[in-house]
Parts: sequence; C-alpha cells; structure tokens
Amino acid sequence: MTRTHSFFLRRLAAALGLGLAALSPALAQAPAGAASLPGLNGDMGADFVSAAQHWVDDAVAQGRGAAGTDMAPLRMEVSVGTLDSRLRLAPCASVEPYLPPGQRLWGRSRLGLRCVDGAVRWNVFLPVTVKAIGPAWVLRDGVAPGAVLQAGDAVQAEADWAADASPVVADPARWVGQVATRALSAGQPIRQSMVRTQQVLQAGAAVRILAGGRGFEVSTEGQALSAGGVGEAVRVRMPNGRIATGQVVDAGTVRMAL
Repeated sequence: MTRTHSFFLRRLAAALGLGLAALSPALAQAPAGAASLPGLNGDMGADFVSAAQHWVDDAVAQGRGAAGTDMAPLRMEVSVGTLDSRLRLAPCASVEPYLPPGQRLWGRSRLGLRCVDGAVRWNVFLPVTVKAIGPAWVLRDGVAPGAVLQAGDAVQAEADWAADASPVVADPARWVGQVATRALSAGQPIRQSMVRTQQVLQAGAAVRILAGGRGFEVSTEGQALSAGGVGEAVRVRMPNGRIATGQVVDAGTVRMAL
C-alpha cells in the first residue's frame, strides 16, 4: 500500500464519522467526506474496486475499534459490489466517496461515489454489505405469536447481527419469559422486535395503588386505564378521578412515585 493510499484511508475513516457505537445499527452514519478514490478512465477498473474495498474495510475496522470491548464478540465481514455494467462514466481525476443520507455501514447499504474533478460531474452508488457475525440465541423450533419463550426454546449459535435493523438480544434474561410479538421461525436469532414483556395487568382492572416516600407508604384503590407487564408504565385513575402514571408491580398492584 502506498503512502498516498494510506493517507486516503485515514481521511475516509474521518469522513465516515467513526466514533459511534458499532453495535448500534447506526454504525458509521456520517455526512459526505473529503477522502478521494483513484481517478477513473470511464470504467470501474479492478484497482478502483480494490481501493473502494480497502476503504470500507478500514472504516468498519476503525469503527469496531472505537466501540471498545462491546464489539469483541463480533467478526466483521465486508463486501463491496459492482456498478451496473451498462454504465459508461466520463473520465474523472478524483472521485469522492460519501454515505448518502439515511445510509449506514451496517447490513446492506450503499456508498455514494461522485466525480469532483472531471469535465463531466457524475454521481453513482456502489452496493456494500457489512456483516457482523457473533454469538446469538437462535430458535430451535417455530414459535406461535403470543407464546411465552422458555429457556429451552433457543440455543447459542453464530448469527449475522447486521442482517436486521432490530438488535440481537444476547442476554437470555431479556428474552426468557417474554412473549413472541409474531410468528417466529426455527433458526431465527432472537431480536428485540420479536419479543415483548408479558402483560400481567389488563386495562380496566381494579388495582391497588402504592405511593410513598422516605419512611412512609400509603395505598388506595384505582383502575388501570392501560395494560402492561411487570416494570412497565401504565395509566391509572385515582379515586378522585385524577389520571396518573405508575409502574406495574404485579397483576393487581401499581406503584407511583411521589
């Protein structure tokens, strides 16, 4: 790798805004940068594709390092696609890469390429796929919507964390006892969007409302106006008709903070 090439790698890393938490689906989201690619003489030559691959690899690697130990379980795999073979791009001495608005280097994405030094200014998009392979809890069998997940419903296996925008739930304490939000298939890694807290309190139910402070606690009767699971916030109607918000303790109790 030449010294100039190494310089451009560092500039691209800065342009792609690498200091974000790499476990987040927003990995490397950033505005246009100042890094540039080798010039083009009308086609996507092998050297150009190789340089683009190096730049994206470097951006993802530096983003991974910025995330610290949280990223340690994940193995990043990056692949850069090709442009439409029918494209005939005008010669350009300098091509600037950038992330289009709303794009991120996580899962399937695309890298914008625009000519900044040529007789004809053009703008094209190069497909990019970033995989994040790591340990996950994968379902043994299909799960019906509304079913309560048990510890034996999933086994540990490797999965692509970046294959879906919803984060993988790596801690079994956060999915065991949770309810499936929809029909789930065998082999799927458990993600946040797939589970929700089991509702123990139904809207309209009579509840005991606890409230207190340092050294005292009072209780009164009320009515739940919304459903919720343990630890979730629900709205309740107090005896005087006032509407307040509290946290579900169990099927018949809500605690309010004073």
